[in-house]
Amino acid sequence: MSASSSSFTVPFFIGGKDTSADKSFDVVSPSDGKVAHRCGSATVADASAAIAAAADAFKTWRRTTPVQRRDIFLKAADIMAARREELAGYMATETGATPPWCNFNLDVGIGMLKDIAGRITTLEGSFPALMDPNTSAIVMREPYGVVLAMAPWNAPFILGTRCVAFPIAAGNTVVLKGSEVAPRTMSAIVSVFREAGLPDGVLNFIVHEPSAAAEITAHAIAHPQVKKINFTGSTQVGRIIGRLAGENLKPLVLELGGKAPAIVWEDADLQLAADQCALGSFLHSGQICMSTEKILVHESVKKDFLDKLVAAVEKIFPTGGDALTLINSTAVDKNKALVKDATSKGASVVFGNPDAQEASGTRLRPIVVDNVTTDMELYRTESFGPTVSVIGIESEDEAIRIANDTEYGLTSAVFTEDLRRGLRFAHEIETGAVHINNMTVHDETALPHGGAKASGYGRFNASKGLDEWVRTKNVTFKH
Repeated sequence: MSASSSSFTVPFFIGGKDTSADKSFDVVSPSDGKVAHRCGSATVADASAAIAAAADAFKTWRRTTPVQRRDIFLKAADIMAARREELAGYMATETGATPPWCNFNLDVGIGMLKDIAGRITTLEGSFPALMDPNTSAIVMREPYGVVLAMAPWNAPFILGTRCVAFPIAAGNTVVLKGSEVAPRTMSAIVSVFREAGLPDGVLNFIVHEPSAAAEITAHAIAHPQVKKINFTGSTQVGRIIGRLAGENLKPLVLELGGKAPAIVWEDADLQLAADQCALGSFLHSGQICMSTEKILVHESVKKDFLDKLVAAVEKIFPTGGDALTLINSTAVDKNKALVKDATSKGASVVFGNPDAQEASGTRLRPIVVDNVTTDMELYRTESFGPTVSVIGIESEDEAIRIANDTEYGLTSAVFTEDLRRGLRFAHEIETGAVHINNMTVHDETALPHGGAKASGYGRFNASKGLDEWVRTKNVTFKH
């Protein structure tokens, strides 16, 4: 079956079986505007069936040994690697991603599975000494149960794999509520685990059309068998998920939006800073939660830096090549509106032309906007597209104030040849990560990943990624 077969309908996967829906919807590729295939649209009953299957599977999955789980994960990594071309095709068709971004997603996904496999055996309890010498205790670490996992379309093999792999590795079972934009890509993650020998019901998969989101999400979060939730997506939706979880006293992990700043100090390697800011701003059309959104440049080097930044953008994303593809025309319109508002209030476009007519309404070339001020929407709103702001700064205090002047706090970057200065900035910037002399986009399995403020809470990846999915239980006994 080709990645773009319009006659194919993406099924659900419930209790180890492909399940067809009574209703389906079109999945349109942003690359050409054509229907790539269709996808089943879940109902509340489908969500309940998936949760019930996960709850039933938990009874036995929680008793599997770390070695059994490790071997499944290692096999899944091999299968994902072997199916690379097929999986990349699904992602490119559904999201409009370029081959390098698809392959990067798969590289990280494969590496993540291997890394998690190696960490599974590190989950352990403790045997603390108590006040009473005749009493001993065991602190056990146990999985929660059924986890509701939700991931977005923009990095599906990273975020989709991450949202299910850590809970499963810790002994939980999962219902993956996939993105309606990239359902075949996310169902492929499920099929990789299925092929690797994951038992029936441990990982279940449903998708629904947008109009059903509120009802099905609220039902799933409130379901008594769902014990914890993880969600990666927009802050707007994250607030809704958080409210529903709070009302039902369910713990959750959130990774939400960002407005990542990059500080370019006067002693920075300006060519390095320009190259990294160009990549950080426009990689995957700026559709990454860690994308560089604001570049804060010391006034003494601003002109030189801008010249180098424009040259870097032109070199990496040449105007003679194809325009960048965004997920839909709404995303393009949003970025154009942000730029129009900024220029109407005194900002200037130093690279790009927001009024240019491209091959389709889903395409837009990189735009660099200088002299952005606090009264402009672009200053505060996450563009989630190929638009970046440039703001002049003159002191460390001013740089920190502007970097922190946002509701978001996911990631940031600092460019300086003075490590002590870089570390001073790192201590003061309110983000989950600060990258010195590197772009804001950085995520690898060795590092705990997550944000501060409205960018969410809890951590994915590394040992913290497993710790999130077990809870302690104290057992005491008399001698």
